[in-house]
Amino acid sequence: MSKYYTRACNFYYGKTSKLKVKNKSSLPLHGENTISFDTIEIITRNKVKKINIKSIKNLNGKIKKKIKLDLSKISKKKKFNNLNFKDFPILMGILNLTPDSFSDGGLYNKKSLGVKHAKKLIKDGCKILDIGGESTRPGSKEVDSGKEWKRVAPTLLKVKRFKKLISLDTRKSFVMERGIKNKVNLINDVSGFEHDTNTIKVLKKTKIPFVIHHMQGNPSIMQKKPKYKNVILDIYDFFEKKINFLRSYGIKHNNIILDPGIGFGKNLKHNITILRNISIFHSLGFPIMLGTSRKKFIKSLSGKNDSKQRLGGTIASSLTAIMQGVQILRIHDVNELNQSIKVFKSLKF
Repeated sequence: MSKYYTRACNFYYGKTSKLKVKNKSSLPLHGENTISFDTIEIITRNKVKKINIKSIKNLNGKIKKKIKLDLSKISKKKKFNNLNFKDFPILMGILNLTPDSFSDGGLYNKKSLGVKHAKKLIKDGCKILDIGGESTRPGSKEVDSGKEWKRVAPTLLKVKRFKKLISLDTRKSFVMERGIKNKVNLINDVSGFEHDTNTIKVLKKTKIPFVIHHMQGNPSIMQKKPKYKNVILDIYDFFEKKINFLRSYGIKHNNIILDPGIGFGKNLKHNITILRNISIFHSLGFPIMLGTSRKKFIKSLSGKNDSKQRLGGTIASSLTAIMQGVQILRIHDVNELNQSIKVFKSLKF
């Protein structure tokens, strides 16, 4: 029996969206009538069928039941601990306290530079600080847990006083536990809790909110010819399986964010396919996070127009995500992204 997936598409924004929702000719995305849709793709591993939401009533019983369940998850207002998605997207500012991260390694890992940069990210408008002490760039090697924590701890202890949500970017239970004791608000594990088997126990014990991130392989090998049968559906199935496992393990809260992991075990075609179809993950019922900031796919697409900061490509890919209702963007250049979002929404919303 075929498995069916539902992707919302053909979006409307601002006044047009509000009017269509009022007239019941479109459905609100994650409970906000400033962005809505009137068309869905019904997807299987073999085919894609696009229909208007008014035609759902004509589907046969089993498919109709599945689609209606998906639509309820897509349309339902998302609730997450201390975050309000009404004025999406929320910006997560990247604070790498490493000597070797792919874009900003060595810039903020000495003396009080991390704290200074955290202040700037907050001033520029980030709502979440994502602090990490281990580079997971392609080809990177694992860092000892104790060393990773020593990189993170001094800055973490100081930025707590800023009263912002703090996300800890780590794949190790040792670092997670110490971060949680020091009042971090969110765990962001790029391995999808696959790297360290004890991380699931930490999630259950502490009930901490977390990001489920998708990565194929591990940082040292993930970009060596990654393969998928269908990158979008394979990632969807990974999320669904992981969520079901977490539920069976006793983690019942809904403070979960999904990140499809651009550049983590994906080639250029995979990344483009994800960005074009990212709205499919709304039917899992959780907020979506995306990190395209300064990544290599921008160089591959821009060719001779590549630049160190890759700001143009970051903005273009981020606005594409906003147009599909992505709620959280993980970003290096918070001020510039905020500028682009304000102009974009003034024109579009």
